[in-house]
Amino acid sequence: MTPSDAPSPTPPAAGQAPDPRLLALRGEIDAVDRQLLDLINQRARLAQAVGEVKKHEGSVVFRPEREVQVIANLKDINPGPLAEASVAPIWREIMAACRSLETPMRVAYLGPAGTFSEEAALAYFGSSIVRLPCISIDEVFRTTTAGAADFGVIPVENSTEGVVARSLDLFLNTPLFIIGETSLFVRHNVLRRENRLDGIEAVVAHPQALAQCHGWLSQHLPHAERRPVSSNAEGARLAGQDVSLAALASTRAANEYGLHVVSPAVQDDAHNRTRFVIAAHPQTQRQPGPSGNDCTSLIVSVPNEAGAVHDMLMPLKENGVSMTRFESRPARSGQWEYFFYIDIQGHPDQPHVARALLGLRQVCTFYRQLGTYPLDAH
Repeated sequence: MTPSDAPSPTPPAAGQAPDPRLLALRGEIDAVDRQLLDLINQRARLAQAVGEVKKHEGSVVFRPEREVQVIANLKDINPGPLAEASVAPIWREIMAACRSLETPMRVAYLGPAGTFSEEAALAYFGSSIVRLPCISIDEVFRTTTAGAADFGVIPVENSTEGVVARSLDLFLNTPLFIIGETSLFVRHNVLRRENRLDGIEAVVAHPQALAQCHGWLSQHLPHAERRPVSSNAEGARLAGQDVSLAALASTRAANEYGLHVVSPAVQDDAHNRTRFVIAAHPQTQRQPGPSGNDCTSLIVSVPNEAGAVHDMLMPLKENGVSMTRFESRPARSGQWEYFFYIDIQGHPDQPHVARALLGLRQVCTFYRQLGTYPLDAH
């Protein structure tokens, strides 16, 4: 008899005592859990002591580069069988719980409950935060700029639809700067009160979601109106009130508003991802130090003359600095001038990056360093 032909273990009948081996293993797990809880509380007490030192010296509570380094070090020494991908979310939750013993961080994001922005906030900060859902991306910027939130979680780029133009424009006109980033796999599902596609008159979702599902909607719901709303979770909320509506949103939103997942994963790109950045006010948060794997984001402008863009890029080439993103947005001056949004690899504390930024600044008519931060550790 081969292993595949062997009969499956028969579960114990009602009232029958469990296998003694199972009881022994459960006892060992309970003992390890108690040890883990003791160690986590020991870590929490150490974090409280660190917080007291930080208060005395006036330094910030949240150090994204430190947390990235902690997670990277743990991944390096992880002996298994715990998967490497599981290390980051576990330790982010532990670190978030320890931070909250000092002052729970207030985090603004595009709401209501159940948005991908909320999911990104929880993935980056952990669940021990004060959640501040906002009605629009503009409101996320206003809330964070005014100091009502310590951090704002802002979508800036999608692998299917490209940049979120409104976010880029708002960064130009506010003092906020970037201290971190996170990338989220975005899976759009058709949600509805009834578990069927028949009778859907309109699909309500954020414009980006409607665009990311254009092909599927054209094939399967060609006659349904595509109605843009402020967020996918808002679409789910509306679909929960009207049986003629369907939403494009996450399973978290389905659970939040009591909807059926009528069709899962309807995004046109199976690998659809959205990049979010974490923004803060310079008066409350400092620029992260080097982590060894950093990105520096810039907004620049150059004279409207021949060769100006070439001259802008030469300092990067001459100093061996790699550019990972280059986007342009109209300056709205009426003179066909543009602002350029650039991401480069590295930290200004690195000499070759510092030289490149100095050379770049000298040829630009407008120069703003939007932030230097550790790359996503997930």
